Amino acid sequence: MDKNLESEGERKLSCSDVSKCFKLLESILDGDNIPDSQEILNQKLAKCQPCFEHYHLEKAIKEVLRTKCTKHVVPSDVVDRIREKIQDIK
Repeated sequence: MDKNLESEGERKLSCSDVSKCFKLLESILDGDNIPDSQEILNQKLAKCQPCFEHYHLEKAIKEVLRTKCTKHVVPSDVVDRIREKIQDIK
C-alpha cells in the first residue's frame, strides 16, 4: 500500500510530479484539446490532494476573472503615452 495514502480511498498527500501535473490540470482548465482529458482529470482529482486543491483553486480564479473583469475602452492618447513610457524604459 502507498505510504502517501492514509487509508484506502483517500487522496495522496503529496504529488510525485507537481509541475507536470499542475501544467496538465491548467491545460485542461484552459480547454486545450487533450485526449481523454475528462478521464485523466477525474483520476488525478480522486487520487491526489495537491492536484485536487490546485485544480479547484485555478478553477475559482478563472471563474472570478471571467465574471468580475470587464473590458474598458482606453483612450488612444493614454495608450500612446504608455507605449512611449515603455519605449523610454527599454
